[in-house]
Amino acid sequence: MITTDILIIGAGPTGLFAVFEAGLLKMKCHIIDALPQPGGQLAELYPKKPIFDIPGYPSVNAGELIDNLMEQIKQFQPGFTLGETAVSYTKVDDEWFEVITNKGTVHRAKAIAIAGGLGTFEPRKPTIENIADYEEKGVEYFIKEPEHFRNKKVVIAGGGDSALDWSIFLSNVASEVTLIHRRNEFRGALDSVEKVQDLKNQGKIKLITPAEVTGIKGDGKVEAITVEVEGQEAYDIETDYFIPLFGLTPKLGEIGNWGLNIEKNAIVVNNALDYQTNIDGIYAIGDINTYPGKLKLILCGFHEATLMCQSVYNRLNPGKKFVLKYTTVSGVDGFDGSRKEAEKAVVKKID
Repeated sequence: MITTDILIIGAGPTGLFAVFEAGLLKMKCHIIDALPQPGGQLAELYPKKPIFDIPGYPSVNAGELIDNLMEQIKQFQPGFTLGETAVSYTKVDDEWFEVITNKGTVHRAKAIAIAGGLGTFEPRKPTIENIADYEEKGVEYFIKEPEHFRNKKVVIAGGGDSALDWSIFLSNVASEVTLIHRRNEFRGALDSVEKVQDLKNQGKIKLITPAEVTGIKGDGKVEAITVEVEGQEAYDIETDYFIPLFGLTPKLGEIGNWGLNIEKNAIVVNNALDYQTNIDGIYAIGDINTYPGKLKLILCGFHEATLMCQSVYNRLNPGKKFVLKYTTVSGVDGFDGSRKEAEKAVVKKID
Protein backbone atom coordinates (compact mmCIF):
# COMPACT_ATOMS: atom_id res chain seq x y z
CA MET A 1 0.00 0.00 0.00
CA ILE A 2 1.50 3.32 -1.14
CA THR A 3 0.05 6.35 0.64
CA THR A 4 0.51 9.98 -0.41
CA ASP A 5 -1.20 13.37 -0.51
CA ILE A 6 -1.42 13.72 -4.30
CA LEU A 7 -1.24 10.77 -6.66
CA ILE A 8 -0.03 12.02 -10.04
CA ILE A 9 -0.75 9.85 -13.07
CA GLY A 10 1.87 10.70 -15.66
CA ALA A 11 5.59 11.49 -15.25
CA GLY A 12 5.90 13.99 -18.09
CA PRO A 13 7.03 17.59 -17.52
CA THR A 14 3.64 18.74 -16.17
CA GLY A 15 3.43 15.87 -13.68
CA LEU A 16 7.01 16.42 -12.53
CA PHE A 17 6.52 20.17 -12.05
CA ALA A 18 3.38 19.46 -10.02
CA VAL A 19 5.64 17.67 -7.50
CA PHE A 20 7.63 20.88 -7.03
CA GLU A 21 4.56 23.08 -6.57
CA ALA A 22 3.06 20.56 -4.13
CA GLY A 23 6.35 20.41 -2.24
CA LEU A 24 6.30 24.18 -1.68
CA LEU A 25 2.98 23.59 0.06
CA LYS A 26 4.40 20.69 2.15
CA MET A 27 2.38 18.06 0.28
CA LYS A 28 3.85 14.68 -0.69
CA CYS A 29 3.44 13.22 -4.19
CA HIS A 30 3.70 9.80 -5.80
CA ILE A 31 3.76 9.32 -9.57
CA ILE A 32 2.49 6.43 -11.71
CA ASP A 33 3.69 6.13 -15.30
CA ALA A 34 3.40 3.41 -17.93
CA LEU A 35 6.89 4.07 -19.26
CA PRO A 36 9.96 2.59 -17.56
CA GLN A 37 11.48 6.01 -16.80
CA PRO A 38 10.20 9.53 -15.98
CA GLY A 39 9.84 12.10 -18.73
CA GLY A 40 6.87 10.98 -20.82
CA GLN A 41 7.14 11.44 -24.57
CA LEU A 42 10.02 13.92 -24.11
CA ALA A 43 12.24 11.18 -22.71
CA GLU A 44 10.89 8.32 -24.81
CA LEU A 45 10.40 9.83 -28.26
CA TYR A 46 12.75 12.78 -28.70
CA PRO A 47 15.16 13.27 -25.76
CA LYS A 48 17.64 15.19 -27.92
CA LYS A 49 15.18 17.42 -29.72
CA PRO A 50 15.34 21.13 -28.80
CA ILE A 51 12.35 22.87 -27.21
CA PHE A 52 12.08 26.61 -27.82
CA ASP A 53 9.12 27.80 -25.71
CA ILE A 54 10.31 27.16 -22.13
CA PRO A 55 10.66 30.55 -20.37
CA GLY A 56 14.28 31.43 -19.67
CA TYR A 57 15.64 28.87 -22.15
CA PRO A 58 16.21 30.08 -25.73
CA SER A 59 16.62 26.37 -26.46
CA VAL A 60 16.72 23.29 -24.24
CA ASN A 61 16.91 19.62 -25.20
CA ALA A 62 13.88 17.61 -24.13
CA GLY A 63 16.02 15.19 -22.14
CA GLU A 64 17.85 18.04 -20.43
CA LEU A 65 14.55 19.63 -19.40
CA ILE A 66 13.47 16.35 -17.79
CA ASP A 67 16.83 16.02 -16.02
CA ASN A 68 16.45 19.55 -14.66
CA LEU A 69 12.89 18.88 -13.47
CA MET A 70 14.04 15.69 -11.73
CA GLU A 71 16.81 17.62 -10.01
CA GLN A 72 14.34 20.34 -9.01
CA ILE A 73 11.95 17.90 -7.31
CA LYS A 74 14.57 15.68 -5.69
CA GLN A 75 14.40 17.68 -2.46
CA PHE A 76 10.69 16.78 -2.15
CA GLN A 77 11.38 13.03 -2.37
CA PRO A 78 8.52 11.88 -4.65
CA GLY A 79 7.77 8.19 -5.06
CA PHE A 80 7.51 6.49 -8.45
CA THR A 81 5.60 3.48 -9.75
CA LEU A 82 7.07 3.05 -13.25
CA GLY A 83 6.21 0.58 -15.98
CA GLU A 84 2.62 0.33 -14.70
CA THR A 85 -0.68 1.92 -15.73
CA ALA A 86 -3.51 3.12 -13.50
CA VAL A 87 -6.46 0.83 -14.14
CA SER A 88 -9.18 1.52 -11.56
CA TYR A 89 -10.05 3.93 -8.79
CA THR A 90 -12.47 3.82 -5.88
CA LYS A 91 -13.42 6.36 -3.24
CA VAL A 92 -12.59 4.65 0.05
CA ASP A 93 -14.18 7.33 2.25
CA ASP A 94 -14.60 11.10 2.35
CA GLU A 95 -10.82 11.54 2.55
CA TRP A 96 -9.12 8.84 0.46
CA PHE A 97 -9.01 7.59 -3.12
CA GLU A 98 -7.61 4.15 -3.94
CA VAL A 99 -5.98 3.51 -7.32
CA ILE A 100 -4.81 0.09 -8.52
CA THR A 101 -2.41 -0.48 -11.43
CA ASN A 102 -2.38 -3.21 -14.06
CA LYS A 103 0.19 -5.04 -11.93
CA GLY A 104 -1.89 -4.86 -8.77
CA THR A 105 0.02 -2.08 -6.99
CA VAL A 106 -2.35 -0.28 -4.60
CA HIS A 107 -2.08 3.48 -4.03
CA ARG A 108 -4.04 5.66 -1.63
CA ALA A 109 -4.17 9.43 -1.98
CA LYS A 110 -6.24 12.39 -0.87
CA ALA A 111 -6.33 13.80 -4.41
CA ILE A 112 -5.58 12.54 -7.91
CA ALA A 113 -3.95 14.62 -10.63
CA ILE A 114 -4.12 13.08 -14.10
CA ALA A 115 -1.14 14.45 -16.01
CA GLY A 116 -0.94 11.79 -18.68
CA GLY A 117 -0.01 14.02 -21.61
CA LEU A 118 -1.69 12.52 -24.64
CA GLY A 119 -2.66 9.44 -22.64
CA THR A 120 -1.19 6.01 -22.03
CA PHE A 121 1.56 5.25 -24.50
CA GLU A 122 1.43 1.93 -26.29
CA PRO A 123 4.19 0.80 -28.63
CA ARG A 124 3.60 0.92 -32.37
CA LYS A 125 4.03 -2.69 -33.40
CA PRO A 126 5.33 -3.81 -36.79
CA THR A 127 2.93 -5.77 -38.98
CA ILE A 128 4.56 -9.16 -38.46
CA GLU A 129 2.01 -11.97 -38.41
CA ASN A 130 3.32 -13.94 -35.43
CA ILE A 131 4.91 -11.16 -33.38
CA ALA A 132 2.47 -11.55 -30.48
CA ASP A 133 3.69 -15.13 -29.96
CA TYR A 134 7.16 -13.83 -29.08
CA GLU A 135 6.32 -10.79 -26.93
CA GLU A 136 8.34 -11.02 -23.70
CA LYS A 137 10.03 -14.06 -25.25
CA GLY A 138 12.64 -12.09 -27.14
CA VAL A 139 10.47 -9.33 -28.60
CA GLU A 140 10.77 -6.19 -26.46
CA TYR A 141 9.15 -2.83 -27.12
CA PHE A 142 10.90 -1.04 -24.24
CA ILE A 143 14.40 -1.36 -22.83
CA LYS A 144 13.89 -1.28 -19.07
CA GLU A 145 17.14 -2.92 -17.95
CA PRO A 146 20.06 -2.73 -20.42
CA GLU A 147 22.03 -5.35 -18.51
CA HIS A 148 19.36 -7.84 -19.55
CA PHE A 149 21.03 -7.77 -22.99
CA ARG A 150 24.59 -8.29 -21.76
CA ASN A 151 26.53 -10.53 -24.20
CA LYS A 152 23.38 -11.23 -26.25
CA LYS A 153 22.67 -10.76 -29.95
CA VAL A 154 20.24 -7.87 -30.47
CA VAL A 155 18.38 -6.62 -33.55
CA ILE A 156 16.88 -3.12 -33.33
CA ALA A 157 14.45 -1.80 -35.93
CA GLY A 158 13.64 1.89 -36.34
CA GLY A 159 15.01 5.18 -37.62
CA GLY A 160 14.37 7.72 -34.86
CA ASP A 161 16.21 8.88 -31.76
CA SER A 162 15.25 5.85 -29.65
CA ALA A 163 16.56 3.35 -32.20
CA LEU A 164 19.78 5.30 -32.69
CA ASP A 165 20.43 5.97 -29.01
CA TRP A 166 19.79 2.40 -27.88
CA SER A 167 21.92 1.00 -30.71
CA ILE A 168 24.77 3.22 -29.50
CA PHE A 169 24.28 2.27 -25.86
CA LEU A 170 23.90 -1.47 -26.43
CA SER A 171 26.97 -1.58 -28.66
CA ASN A 172 28.95 -1.66 -25.41
CA VAL A 173 26.65 -4.19 -23.74
CA ALA A 174 25.44 -6.75 -26.27
CA SER A 175 27.73 -9.17 -28.09
CA GLU A 176 26.22 -8.07 -31.41
CA VAL A 177 23.95 -5.17 -32.40
CA THR A 178 22.17 -4.96 -35.75
CA LEU A 179 20.19 -1.84 -36.68
CA ILE A 180 17.59 -2.19 -39.43
CA HIS A 181 15.70 0.71 -41.01
CA ARG A 182 13.40 0.81 -44.01
CA ARG A 183 15.13 3.94 -45.34
CA ASN A 184 18.74 4.99 -45.78
CA GLU A 185 18.03 8.29 -44.01
CA PHE A 186 17.48 8.51 -40.24
CA ARG A 187 15.26 10.98 -38.42
CA GLY A 188 17.37 11.59 -35.34
CA ALA A 189 19.85 13.93 -33.73
CA LEU A 190 22.82 14.56 -36.02
CA ASP A 191 25.39 13.56 -33.39
CA SER A 192 23.57 10.22 -32.89
CA VAL A 193 23.58 9.51 -36.63
CA GLU A 194 27.29 10.30 -36.75
CA LYS A 195 28.01 8.04 -33.75
CA VAL A 196 26.17 5.14 -35.39
CA GLN A 197 28.18 5.75 -38.56
CA ASP A 198 31.40 5.68 -36.55
CA LEU A 199 30.40 2.50 -34.68
CA LYS A 200 29.46 0.88 -38.00
CA ASN A 201 32.91 1.73 -39.35
CA GLN A 202 34.43 0.16 -36.24
CA GLY A 203 32.38 -3.00 -36.74
CA LYS A 204 30.50 -2.53 -33.45
CA ILE A 205 27.09 -2.02 -35.13
CA LYS A 206 25.77 -3.84 -38.20
CA LEU A 207 23.59 -1.56 -40.30
CA ILE A 208 21.04 -2.89 -42.82
CA THR A 209 19.18 -0.31 -44.96
CA PRO A 210 16.79 0.01 -46.68
CA ALA A 211 15.24 -3.11 -45.20
CA GLU A 212 12.37 -4.43 -43.10
CA VAL A 213 11.90 -7.26 -40.64
CA THR A 214 9.12 -9.44 -42.03
CA GLY A 215 9.20 -12.53 -39.84
CA ILE A 216 10.29 -14.06 -36.56
CA LYS A 217 11.45 -17.62 -36.00
CA GLY A 218 12.12 -19.68 -32.91
CA ASP A 219 10.93 -22.53 -30.73
CA GLY A 220 9.16 -20.81 -27.83
CA LYS A 221 11.49 -17.80 -27.99
CA VAL A 222 13.14 -15.58 -30.59
CA GLU A 223 16.00 -17.34 -32.37
CA ALA A 224 16.07 -15.48 -35.69
CA ILE A 225 14.37 -12.74 -37.68
CA THR A 226 13.69 -12.59 -41.41
CA VAL A 227 14.89 -9.49 -43.26
CA GLU A 228 13.82 -8.26 -46.67
CA VAL A 229 16.33 -5.92 -48.24
CA GLU A 230 15.27 -3.80 -51.18
CA GLY A 231 16.08 -5.55 -54.40
CA GLN A 232 17.41 -8.67 -52.67
CA GLU A 233 16.04 -12.00 -51.55
CA ALA A 234 14.89 -12.34 -47.91
CA TYR A 235 17.26 -13.99 -45.47
CA ASP A 236 17.43 -14.85 -41.76
CA ILE A 237 19.60 -13.33 -39.02
CA GLU A 238 20.22 -15.20 -35.80
CA THR A 239 19.41 -13.13 -32.72
CA ASP A 240 18.38 -13.41 -29.09
CA TYR A 241 16.25 -10.27 -29.06
CA PHE A 242 14.23 -8.24 -31.54
CA ILE A 243 13.50 -4.67 -30.41
CA PRO A 244 11.20 -2.68 -32.74
CA LEU A 245 11.33 1.01 -31.78
CA PHE A 246 8.73 2.66 -33.99
CA GLY A 247 7.43 5.17 -31.48
CA LEU A 248 4.38 5.15 -29.25
CA THR A 249 0.65 5.50 -29.82
CA PRO A 250 -1.22 7.61 -27.23
CA LYS A 251 -4.46 6.26 -25.80
CA LEU A 252 -6.60 7.41 -22.89
CA GLY A 253 -6.62 3.84 -21.60
CA GLU A 254 -8.58 2.64 -18.57
CA ILE A 255 -8.90 6.19 -17.24
CA GLY A 256 -11.48 6.69 -19.99
CA ASN A 257 -13.76 4.32 -18.04
CA TRP A 258 -13.63 6.26 -14.76
CA GLY A 259 -16.78 8.28 -15.43
CA LEU A 260 -14.93 11.45 -16.37
CA ASN A 261 -16.36 13.87 -18.91
CA ILE A 262 -14.47 13.17 -22.15
CA GLU A 263 -14.36 15.24 -25.34
CA LYS A 264 -12.28 14.07 -28.32
CA ASN A 265 -10.07 11.82 -26.18
CA ALA A 266 -9.39 14.61 -23.66
CA ILE A 267 -10.71 15.16 -20.12
CA VAL A 268 -12.98 18.16 -19.58
CA VAL A 269 -11.94 20.36 -16.63
CA ASN A 270 -13.02 23.56 -14.91
CA ASN A 271 -10.37 26.00 -16.10
CA ALA A 272 -12.08 28.95 -14.41
CA LEU A 273 -10.86 27.71 -11.02
CA ASP A 274 -8.55 24.75 -10.51
CA TYR A 275 -8.63 22.25 -13.42
CA GLN A 276 -10.80 19.84 -11.47
CA THR A 277 -12.81 17.26 -13.40
CA ASN A 278 -16.48 16.42 -12.90
CA ILE A 279 -15.36 14.06 -10.09
CA ASP A 280 -14.61 15.96 -6.89
CA GLY A 281 -10.97 15.51 -5.92
CA ILE A 282 -9.75 14.35 -9.34
CA TYR A 283 -7.91 16.90 -11.47
CA ALA A 284 -6.50 16.80 -15.00
CA ILE A 285 -3.55 18.97 -16.03
CA GLY A 286 -1.43 19.29 -19.15
CA ASP A 287 -2.17 17.99 -22.62
CA ILE A 288 -4.67 15.41 -21.39
CA ASN A 289 -7.28 18.03 -20.44
CA THR A 290 -9.52 20.27 -22.48
CA TYR A 291 -11.41 23.54 -21.92
CA PRO A 292 -12.31 26.60 -24.00
CA GLY A 293 -9.12 28.18 -25.34
CA LYS A 294 -6.91 25.21 -24.37
CA LEU A 295 -3.34 25.30 -25.70
CA LYS A 296 -1.25 22.13 -25.63
CA LEU A 297 1.98 23.76 -24.43
CA ILE A 298 4.33 22.66 -21.66
CA LEU A 299 4.27 26.10 -20.07
CA CYS A 300 0.45 25.95 -19.91
CA GLY A 301 0.76 22.61 -18.12
CA PHE A 302 3.08 24.23 -15.57
CA HIS A 303 0.48 26.93 -14.90
CA GLU A 304 -2.29 24.36 -14.53
CA ALA A 305 -0.17 22.29 -12.13
CA THR A 306 0.40 25.34 -9.93
CA LEU A 307 -3.30 26.18 -9.59
CA MET A 308 -4.19 22.52 -9.08
CA CYS A 309 -1.77 22.28 -6.13
CA GLN A 310 -3.26 25.40 -4.54
CA SER A 311 -6.71 23.83 -4.80
CA VAL A 312 -5.55 20.53 -3.27
CA TYR A 313 -3.89 22.40 -0.40
CA ASN A 314 -7.18 24.12 0.42
CA ARG A 315 -8.94 20.77 0.12
CA LEU A 316 -6.55 19.09 2.56
CA ASN A 317 -6.41 22.06 4.93
CA PRO A 318 -9.93 23.50 5.14
CA GLY A 319 -10.00 26.83 6.92
CA LYS A 320 -6.20 27.11 7.02
CA LYS A 321 -4.94 30.18 5.23
CA PHE A 322 -1.83 29.83 3.12
CA VAL A 323 0.13 32.99 2.36
CA LEU A 324 1.76 32.69 -1.05
CA LYS A 325 5.31 34.06 -1.05
CA TYR A 326 7.78 34.45 -3.86
CA THR A 327 10.45 31.76 -3.65
CA THR A 328 13.00 34.50 -4.36
CA VAL A 329 12.13 35.92 -0.94
CA SER A 330 11.06 32.91 1.11
CA GLY A 331 13.46 30.29 -0.27
CA VAL A 332 12.60 26.60 -0.67
CA ASP A 333 12.51 24.06 2.17
CA GLY A 334 12.93 20.48 0.95
CA PHE A 335 11.58 17.39 2.67
CA ASP A 336 15.18 16.18 2.97
CA GLY A 337 16.00 18.99 5.39
CA SER A 338 17.74 21.13 2.81
CA ARG A 339 17.02 24.82 2.38
CA LYS A 340 17.69 26.88 -0.70
CA GLU A 341 17.52 30.65 -0.40
CA ALA A 342 19.14 33.75 -1.76
CA GLU A 343 22.28 35.03 -0.08
CA LYS A 344 21.60 37.62 2.61
CA ALA A 345 22.41 41.21 1.87
CA VAL A 346 25.69 42.45 3.39
CA VAL A 347 25.18 45.23 5.92
CA LYS A 348 28.25 47.43 6.07
CA LYS A 349 28.91 51.02 6.90
CA ILE A 350 30.42 53.19 4.19
CA ASP A 351 32.88 55.76 5.55
